Amino acid sequence: MKVIEKIRERLGGAEALLLISPVNRRYVSGFASSDGMALITQNSAHLIVDSRYILAARESVQLNENGLTVHLTGAINGTFTEIVKRLLHVEQITRVGFEEDYISFAQHKNLLGKLECELIPCGYILTELRSVKSEEELRRLRAAQALTDEVFTEMLSVICPGVTEKRIAAEITYRFLLKGAQNVSFDPIVASGTNSAKPHAVPSDKEIQRGDFVTLDFGCILDGYCSDMTRTVAVGAVTEEQKLIYQTVLRAQSAGVAAARAGVTGKSVHEAAAAVIADAGYGEFFGHGFGHGLGLEIHERPNAAPSWDKPLPEGAVISAEPGIYLPDKFGVRIEDVIIVRSGNAEDITNSAKDLIVL
Repeated sequence: MKVIEKIRERLGGAEALLLISPVNRRYVSGFASSDGMALITQNSAHLIVDSRYILAARESVQLNENGLTVHLTGAINGTFTEIVKRLLHVEQITRVGFEEDYISFAQHKNLLGKLECELIPCGYILTELRSVKSEEELRRLRAAQALTDEVFTEMLSVICPGVTEKRIAAEITYRFLLKGAQNVSFDPIVASGTNSAKPHAVPSDKEIQRGDFVTLDFGCILDGYCSDMTRTVAVGAVTEEQKLIYQTVLRAQSAGVAAARAGVTGKSVHEAAAAVIADAGYGEFFGHGFGHGLGLEIHERPNAAPSWDKPLPEGAVISAEPGIYLPDKFGVRIEDVIIVRSGNAEDITNSAKDLIVL
């Protein structure tokens, strides 16, 4: 079933759905732009763009199976909201769904004043649809993850004593762009030594030292879809404590992945991994969730976290990233991306997870 048909089935009390966020507009239309609107009604579907995007939008929509009509803003046709207002008037629509998670209070107030209709929170429609990936989306996610595996392999020859965290982060970004990625999916995290005990450390001028653990957390955007991956490697030598923590995190990740299947809550998946870390005596040093959804955005729903007590749907894509962080010493995080299935989850990250000593 086409995306627009699925939206129409879920409109409920709303007669139409107005999409302003770039990510949801892309999801529906297949076309990416920094500005624009999309309007889905029971009888029609529209994409509204300005002159910067009109030619590309028309070309893209011709290839899109959802059958949108493209409208151009400007002196003749009017602003985005004026066009939407006319379209609503033609179909006598007075109740319009909107994305409550994506628009500000000021934008909401502006829409109310200009559209002269009732606005109904309907963000859940896109959240639910985007939580279950199509086969085409999964193909793109696998490709993005494969490119991330490739870059990780290349980075193993870059990490050595004397190289700074910033240099490694820059190399990651450069290699992604060189290989065809649109961008990184988030600023790469490169954390060495005591910095690795900070889950979201910012790369610094610190030079890698022999005996350091180095945590790399990075990903790319390829064909619109995000990848995400974390590996922790050792440089020169490794202590027994480092080995113990690393193996504990790896066992925790395996436990979480084994628990991840359709119908199981995200909370249960998190707890399966957290129990391994707690049983090893390090429970207080694992403070974040086991994983998050990803797709067109690097963080989207569903989550595998203590607060997510909803079942994971089949076809959801989530990260699997437990960690242990010992203040003023070091930290370890290992992250793969998995597809939730009715049986065993499918791991689409192929880089080795045995402890690598460079």
